[in-house]
Amino acid sequence: MRFNCLRTDLSNAVSNVSRAVAAKSTLPALEGVLIKAYGSQLEICGYDLEIGIVTTVEASVSEEGEIVVSARLFNEIIRKLPEEIVNIETDDKMITYINSGAADYQIVGMNSSEYPELPNVEEISGLTINAEILKNMIRQTVFATSDNMAKPIYTGSLFEIKDGLFKIEAVDGFRMAIREENVDSDIDARFVVPGKTQNEILKLITDTKKDVILTVGQRHIVIKIENYSIISRLLEGNFLDYKMPQSASTEFVINTRILASSVERMALLTNEKIQSPVRCAITSNEIKLSCSTAVGRANDLISASVIGNDVEIGFNNRYLLDALKNADTDEVKIMLNGSLQPMIIRPVDGQSFTFLVVPMRLAAE
Repeated sequence: MRFNCLRTDLSNAVSNVSRAVAAKSTLPALEGVLIKAYGSQLEICGYDLEIGIVTTVEASVSEEGEIVVSARLFNEIIRKLPEEIVNIETDDKMITYINSGAADYQIVGMNSSEYPELPNVEEISGLTINAEILKNMIRQTVFATSDNMAKPIYTGSLFEIKDGLFKIEAVDGFRMAIREENVDSDIDARFVVPGKTQNEILKLITDTKKDVILTVGQRHIVIKIENYSIISRLLEGNFLDYKMPQSASTEFVINTRILASSVERMALLTNEKIQSPVRCAITSNEIKLSCSTAVGRANDLISASVIGNDVEIGFNNRYLLDALKNADTDEVKIMLNGSLQPMIIRPVDGQSFTFLVVPMRLAAE
């Protein structure tokens, strides 16, 4: 194999696909990237048996071929080469020669036959959606996915498309995030996409004016983002079917930033070792926030026009802040049904997003 290409293009491509490379594997090839040189381009692939990222780079190919090279080492070498043009060739002993200006490297590669094949995804359903819309939907929900592998299904989000409505739901047992958008599609599909895959989608969407193509198979999904393709397994299992309350005993509208700032002030007394709920005492015209820990006590007061019953309720500050910071409106509507039911956070008009935060039991003061 012999080719030359632009160092910047190659570096960006290798850096991006390397995020799908296994950090440590019993199969050495999975710690590398697969490079294929054919025609006038390179195909570069990273794959850890759960998620794969594939892209192409324009190149001048004088001898076609394939090789697997260490992702970490190859990425570092390409990134630090002195010139913009990089020349790469391999011999029959799998030695890879890298040259750019006065810099010259020889590294040991592996035969491409040792690299596992990516899944062949036969389309069952598909969706084309604007990149900005998808990015916002994922950003506003993926924070609520679980990192507890005891229930793997909740380490992903439920993607549901039905009757022209696209909905993403994430839940981790302590909070829930739901985001929905109308789409021009008549498909009916439900599938669970791993949180890791969604985070890769966020990183690869750079041009929000373009479209993203989702191709859904039986066990895998392919996400096409410009010249990148993410191939990911889908999670299997029964996702939570939560019935949203249709009414609230306490309800108010509040400035999102003001409430988030107040919660942040209360959270100054907590950390990973010192956990204590933020106590919210909600009355007809104000919200009193307080937090008491071993290091001290904090109090704050926010004016609000509250409809319904007075209520005192406690929350994990991080879970409440995650919800408020992912609300994309200046004001939010907050709905409560007593001190033991989840807080519901929605936009003032409509329900493009819905966040649920499970309360913490409060000790008597």
